[in-house]
Amino acid sequence: MATTWTDGDPVAFVERAAPAVRRRDAHTLLELMRRVTGQEPRMFGTSMVGFGQYRYEYASGRSGQAPAASFAPRKAATTVYLPDGVGAHEELLARLGPHTTGVGCLYVKDLEQVDLGVLEEIVRRSWSTVTAGTFGRRARES
Repeated sequence: MATTWTDGDPVAFVERAAPAVRRRDAHTLLELMRRVTGQEPRMFGTSMVGFGQYRYEYASGRSGQAPAASFAPRKAATTVYLPDGVGAHEELLARLGPHTTGVGCLYVKDLEQVDLGVLEEIVRRSWSTVTAGTFGRRARES
């Protein structure tokens, strides 16, 4: 993985997020992920805010470390990363509210339109799964 932890200030990064809805949602996610993980945010690369880390090792032998919980306030939508894959959270995602997904990404355009309790549970379950030990599945395998 080419992306690594940096010394960037995650709060300053969030303050620069645009449009305004991404900035507002990023502040909400800072607090939600702090609460879930008990960790302080750190920048992972130049555009991801991460909390804690997990170790992965795939059957191929590839291994590394990545944020155990993270998000990125992108222009089109906020991305919440789910390293255990969105498939692991189908039941909760059905109750979340308006969103789209990728293999390991949850895209939300407006956190005020989703159930934050459900989102918190998704993040909590993902965090618990990937921090329980060395994680050995790719997101697409969920």
